Amino acid sequence: MRLAVVGDTLMDIDLHGHASRLCPDAPAPIVEVSRRLERAGGAGLVAAMLAEDGHDVDLITALSNDQAAARLRALLSGVRVSAGALGGPTPVKMRLIADGQRVARIDEGCGQKPFPLVDETMLERIRGADAIVVADYGRRLAEAPTLRAMIESVARHVPVVWDPHPQGARPVSRAAAVTPNLPELLAFSGRAVNGLGAVATAGGRLRERWNADSVVVTLAERGALICGPEADTHIAAPAAGLRIEDSCGAGDRFAASLAVALAAGHGLEKAVEAAISSAVEFLGGGGVSSLEGSQAPLPPAASGDSSQALPAGEGEPEESVAFALGRRVQSTGGRVVAAGGCFDLLHAGHLRLLEAARGLGDCLIVCLNSDESIRRLKGDSRPLMSQADRADLLLGLSCVDAVEVFSEDTPEQLLKELRPDVWVKGADYDAEQLPETALLRGWGGDVVTVPLEPGRSTTGLASAIAGLG
Repeated sequence: MRLAVVGDTLMDIDLHGHASRLCPDAPAPIVEVSRRLERAGGAGLVAAMLAEDGHDVDLITALSNDQAAARLRALLSGVRVSAGALGGPTPVKMRLIADGQRVARIDEGCGQKPFPLVDETMLERIRGADAIVVADYGRRLAEAPTLRAMIESVARHVPVVWDPHPQGARPVSRAAAVTPNLPELLAFSGRAVNGLGAVATAGGRLRERWNADSVVVTLAERGALICGPEADTHIAAPAAGLRIEDSCGAGDRFAASLAVALAAGHGLEKAVEAAISSAVEFLGGGGVSSLEGSQAPLPPAASGDSSQALPAGEGEPEESVAFALGRRVQSTGGRVVAAGGCFDLLHAGHLRLLEAARGLGDCLIVCLNSDESIRRLKGDSRPLMSQADRADLLLGLSCVDAVEVFSEDTPEQLLKELRPDVWVKGADYDAEQLPETALLRGWGGDVVTVPLEPGRSTTGLASAIAGLG
């Protein structure tokens, strides 16, 4: 059976230790860490569970090019990973646990939510699946239009189990089962859900709103409630008598097992029974800490440091002003606008285009052709001004917030890394014919053309200046 897991992947780290004293300068426990557990979280956890069960698994996700992503790929060695570029740091969540008691959770890279890039390989993996689990952790991958269209198309033929997130995307139509837990149901419905009757009413409304085949609300030790088109059915959990100290991963285990049972041809009620039993067995066996291959020795130094510094000589270059600005604006919900070109002799036409571009968002980043790029495009007589001078002049305009120089003939590679929300070109271009259009739409961006200022061009200006001599 070939299963596709779609969603946001995170690095989860548990640091276990012993605390017997307080810091001398603050009322905080000193935790002597003795054990470190690393595992793929989010959609990665679902994929790892299914692979450990012996299934053929594709993980469709987004990862950055950093140490956490490299470690995740190693942990997911039994899974085919098709990952679009994340455009930001791979999220890391670290739990500090002292004597079985959770003391703190430390998050890195979790506040940023850049729109991930979706490519054709990711879509092909979805197309060939026997069942799909969407593990939406609210980090925007499930918002990608091309990804959603493919899942909705496949949902007509194979079961799609959608594990939603209150800050995530709306489930696609015709999902076989959407599986919120009780707190999530409360967040989605915005009203009290005390008692099974209220749960059934809220779940039924969500099923209609999402146009889902069913909504299956998980109720922890009380099992699950199926909200279907004709009837609501409560499936009780086995009376296992377990004392659950850590329920982390139970929802992922439930969604994974439900998808497998539905793909095997079981009816919804039988599939939910099997998923509940699987989740109970998972928790009874130790939960996420029992996953094979999840334990790693403590590093020789700075064991509590989750920054995972790269080895000497392998560090990434310092982030440029343009990239730092773009990430900061997008992390607060703002729109990043980019415009590109040679800008060799600034003129009124350039100014009008850049002013119009700046009005389309919260910052404007100019993608500037390098000197070498211009020589290849326009001949040895150009540029008329060096890239340093051109950048300085652009930064002198109040409408330009940052400049990033690229050396390729086109800005496509830079745009893939920068991930602007809007790309601006002059109206002498047809937006539908631009290669950047498909690129921007891959992460939900827009391409906008603005009218040109008549009679203004660098070539014309250069010719006029040459005539003066």
